[in-house]
Amino acid sequence: QVQLVESGGGLVQAGGSLRLSCAASGLTVGSTTMGWFRQAPGKEREFVAFISRSGGRTYNADSVKGRFTISRDNAKNTVSLQMTSLKPEDTAVYFCAAALRADGRGDYDFGSRGQGTQVTVSS
Repeated sequence: QVQLVESGGGLVQAGGSLRLSCAASGLTVGSTTMGWFRQAPGKEREFVAFISRSGGRTYNADSVKGRFTISRDNAKNTVSLQMTSLKPEDTAVYFCAAALRADGRGDYDFGSRGQGTQVTVSS
């Protein structure tokens, strides 16, 4: 059973930085394409970034390009999202997930414990 537990969220001023972490169990992050998503109040969940299982290729949504960096630590079996130059519109609950396809397209498994971590950016 896949379990993903996010942490690292908080309240930060615009222009600030945060680093989110996702601890995985029931899968190996080094062998799985992993992604981050976010959901703002009243909006649908949206894709943020993924890192491929092979080669570590990354892809970011246009809204976060140049500001967010996804990475993984195979030894700790974790995936991280470094967020810089944060904007109020980045305010959302952030979730990590495991891609069902190696290319990061299609459906993702959000695990059985994914509560997300709240990021609030004040102006």
